[in-house]
Amino acid sequence: MSAASPEPVLLDAPPGQRAAPDLLSHRPALRVDARAVKDSLTFAFAGGAPSGAFDRHIESASLPASTWDPARFAQHVFLQELIVGCLHFTSEGRTYIPSPALLGRALSQPPSDRDTVELRRDVFRELAGSEALRRDLGRAYAALRRWLGQLETISISRREGSRRRLDILAAAKEAIDALADGFAGARSGLSRLPAFGAAVRGTEGYRRLADLLAYDEELATLDVRIRVGSDGHVRDLRALSIRENDGNRFYRSPFGRLVTKLVMLWRGYRFSDDELLTRYVNSVFEGIEDELVALVQLLGDLEFYLAGLALRDRARAAGLSVCLPELAWPGGPELARPSGPELARPSGPELARPGGPELGRRSGARDEGPGRELRGLFNPLLLASAARIVPCDIATERHDATVIVTGPNSGGKTRLLEALSLAQMLGQAGFFVPAAEARLAPCHGLFVSLIEQAQADQCEGRLGMELLRIRSLFEAMQVGDMVVLDELCSGTNPSEGEEIFQLVISLLAELRPQAFITTHFLELAARLERDRPVDRLVFLQVELDAQQWPTYQFVGGVARTSLAQRTAARLGVTREELVALVERSKRAHRRREVEPD
Repeated sequence: MSAASPEPVLLDAPPGQRAAPDLLSHRPALRVDARAVKDSLTFAFAGGAPSGAFDRHIESASLPASTWDPARFAQHVFLQELIVGCLHFTSEGRTYIPSPALLGRALSQPPSDRDTVELRRDVFRELAGSEALRRDLGRAYAALRRWLGQLETISISRREGSRRRLDILAAAKEAIDALADGFAGARSGLSRLPAFGAAVRGTEGYRRLADLLAYDEELATLDVRIRVGSDGHVRDLRALSIRENDGNRFYRSPFGRLVTKLVMLWRGYRFSDDELLTRYVNSVFEGIEDELVALVQLLGDLEFYLAGLALRDRARAAGLSVCLPELAWPGGPELARPSGPELARPSGPELARPGGPELGRRSGARDEGPGRELRGLFNPLLLASAARIVPCDIATERHDATVIVTGPNSGGKTRLLEALSLAQMLGQAGFFVPAAEARLAPCHGLFVSLIEQAQADQCEGRLGMELLRIRSLFEAMQVGDMVVLDELCSGTNPSEGEEIFQLVISLLAELRPQAFITTHFLELAARLERDRPVDRLVFLQVELDAQQWPTYQFVGGVARTSLAQRTAARLGVTREELVALVERSKRAHRRREVEPD
């Protein structure tokens, strides 16, 4: 939990009382700063607020405790780009981008509490299996957005201010009613929403709100008779009866209104009907203000699930599938529940690497339970582009393996590392993962380091920066963490780089990580595969077709070549093409010398 986040207020409500409609925590909690939100609501109701004024409250909401540190990986897996490019969603015809701050924290800080993870997964299961519940979710979100939109308008005149405040109350009632009337039959955490809506409806504050809005809509009912001539124009209009809404608590008879005004004038008070209305409106708002604080928090919670459903929709449109993975929690052999017919638990024998021997531990190693398995794994970042997405299958017989990946440039190795990292992060956060089927083991933390661009203020060269990232890895790593390293030790000459590579591999093994490391040190990788100096080593290589082009699949073994010449030819870096460019530059230079200025 971020140090700047407010401490959550736990609300385990007794029967008949209201619990926070919290969809991100197993124990319902008010996770926003209630006093700050209340102050913002009061000011916005009185005179308006700038657009996005409430986003800061949503973004700073606290989250369940987590052992993950986003600084160790979020930038390298392009989390912000994933949210903006792939997780935007549409509700009632409008497209929304979820809050990158709150959603980014909710995804990059998976809960330590298993029950909280399961709560989120259960909500996703229900939404994926029911179009009605999904529609209710979208309706509730749109209603909350309209309410905040009304709060963030600014009135010009006093009369406009009264009308604006009534519109804010009407939008708040619409949002509460959307919760109370929707989500029929929900059994997951979604059931908290109608329970909250029904509890609010039972309060005196809500009844006063409903009465005020009914009074605003209907002061009286007139029955009229209209006489129309042959030319279509009205000849006569008579009021047959007038029935005032005298059953409303805000109703005052004409005589009562007159007496009230005379008494106030006699006492020296001079105020208009609009000022009286403002007083009534403000008192109604104050009566439901505590419930409105919870609605601000709920908006961010709903974005979490709408973003997950958007990822599912976008993957389907690309011919791909997502799932809720099986989770092999540490400390017990049991797995999380399967995800329903579409998101089903893998069946049959363990997935073996196509084209190679089984991935697994060496003979005589202790059984550590089910291994990692991802079928149809893809990189979700590619959903935001026009690139063709090729899913792959990855499996290891145990999770605490160090997997060394080799293969040609542009063969998909870096994209694989991104996909594996995102799958672990999303799955452990209770989110859909980018795979048709998956089995993962939750870990205490994730460390990702991809090749970085040079920074203007960096104090070390490429090798120094490489060594610093290795140092930071060992400083922060705990036993069983997941480690993802791209082209380890590529910033120095091969002989020294190989020595550092072997040092890192040997020491990592003592921490039993879930590790994936790419390298172009092919001779070293081949020796490691042959000699097995470290336990739990697994080797994958990019699969090549008959023409030696990457298929973006991965098979067992170590690549024999990085196909650098083919990559150079594809990018136009052959001797012939470079010579042609040199000759073109020389000819241009000679022309400039002979041509007059």
